[in-house]
Amino acid sequence: MEDVIINFIAALRNAGVRISVSESLDAVRAALLVGFSERQAIKDSLAATLAKSVGEKEKFDACFDRYFSCDFFNSSKNAPRRIDPEIGSMIDSDIASMAIYGDAAGIAALIRDAAQASDISSIRYSTQRNIYSARMLEIMGMPQLDSTLGRLKSMQDSGAAQAAAVHLADGKKRIIEAVRNYVEREYQLYAKSSDDLMESYLKTTRLTNIEQYYFGKMHEIIQKLVKQLEDRYSRRVKAAKRGKLDYKKTMRKGVCYGGFMFEPFWKKKKMDRPDVIAICDISRSVSRVVRFFLMFLYSMQKRIGRIRILAFCSNLADVTDIFEKYPIEEALSRMQDDPSIPIIRGRTDYDRTLTEFKEHYLSLVTKNTTVLILGDARNNYYNSRADILKM
Repeated sequence: MEDVIINFIAALRNAGVRISVSESLDAVRAALLVGFSERQAIKDSLAATLAKSVGEKEKFDACFDRYFSCDFFNSSKNAPRRIDPEIGSMIDSDIASMAIYGDAAGIAALIRDAAQASDISSIRYSTQRNIYSARMLEIMGMPQLDSTLGRLKSMQDSGAAQAAAVHLADGKKRIIEAVRNYVEREYQLYAKSSDDLMESYLKTTRLTNIEQYYFGKMHEIIQKLVKQLEDRYSRRVKAAKRGKLDYKKTMRKGVCYGGFMFEPFWKKKKMDRPDVIAICDISRSVSRVVRFFLMFLYSMQKRIGRIRILAFCSNLADVTDIFEKYPIEEALSRMQDDPSIPIIRGRTDYDRTLTEFKEHYLSLVTKNTTVLILGDARNNYYNSRADILKM
């Protein structure tokens, strides 16, 4: 039972439902308590523990109906109720017997057992569907069924044998179709879409190895990451607002209620949004890494007061106006290539860069300012002047 629920949770996660470890444990406990005898009861129990929003409820319903479907095998209406005892003695495998008699429940059980034995939940690509289908049919005993079918067909003089062969061949066809349908269903549950595969690739690839073409997709991944951070940050702020009771305001407001404190007031600590100055190396060696961090930085504008971007290579130049005029991706491209930017694209020179920052921009730094230096610290044998950072 636990394996069934765990695989179902994996299918839900693949569909985009966020499920924590504790929620998974609650789902297993609920399933053990309710059991599988009542379909609606187990569905309601799992939904209560795993689906937390309207959108997740819709995904849950779709996954549940697909995962717990039992109609993947259709038996023949013309299946015989019994056959000649002599012919019956030749049927020496469970799958052959179920195929002839159209035993839908037995075939369904065989398919589920074969699916578990073949680890069908690991399917990820469309090219694996035929592989898993063949593996499951072999586990179910299809070679034995073929052997029995061959013996029956070879008995040309026996009408009973030929009739049994017809029923067995029809059952075989239905089993193969049922297995393919089952594998297709599992593929839809567990397989990753091309977008998911690309996202997985980008998440595990070094930034320096990502081609320019994929930075649009990287922006989407960054947005998801920022959303998760904002969700966590917002929850912390909300909890903090319940911190300290403001007795003076609460008692003053309670006067109009005869002294009863119906409306409590809380002392709130104002959270100032920091200003950020980003000093960015635009040389080729770090351009992709800088591009990623600037995309991330601008995605967090709700939490940042003002962002000032200073680009440098052989000297330092303020490019903030470019990021204010253009969308982030176009601004990043212009920062790298725009000839109107007064920057010398030669060897990286941290000495001149830090000196110019101290002379022209240090006055902008306050106690509420964070300075980020995005670069690889390669100074091409110039004087590094790291002492300038000791401000």
